[in-house]
Amino acid sequence: VQLQAFGGGLVQPGGSLGLSCAASGRTFSSLTVGWFRQAPGNSREFVAAIRTNGGATFYSDSVKGRFTVSRDNAKNTMYLQMNSLKPEDTAIYYCAARYGRIINTAMGDEASYHYWGQGTQVTVSS
Repeated sequence: VQLQAFGGGLVQPGGSLGLSCAASGRTFSSLTVGWFRQAPGNSREFVAAIRTNGGATFYSDSVKGRFTVSRDNAKNTMYLQMNSLKPEDTAIYYCAARYGRIINTAMGDEASYHYWGQGTQVTVSS
C-alpha cells in the first residue's frame, strides 16, 4: 500500500484547511486509516482515525470538535477537515494505514499502523 497526502499549506489562525490522502491498490476498504502529526522538536502524535467502513471515528483531545476525519472507499481516499486552526496545530501531517481492525485503545498508537504517507506541511500563522 502506498499513501500520498495532499492539501497542506499556510493558513491564518481560526481558518480551515482540508487534507486528503490517496491510497494505491484495490483494498482500501479493508484498511483502518489515521492521521498523525509531528511538530518541530516533538514526537509524532495521533490526530484522528477512522474504521474501515467509516462507522467509527477517533480523535485526540487536542483536535476533538475542530477536526473531522472521513473516507471515501470508492475513491481510495481519506480526508481530514481542519477547522478553527491554532498555531499549535502547525506540524507535518502524516496519513497511516493498516489492514484489518485495530482495537479501540490502540487506534492512537503509531505501532498499530504499517503503512505511512510522506507527510504534508500545515502551518498556522498570521
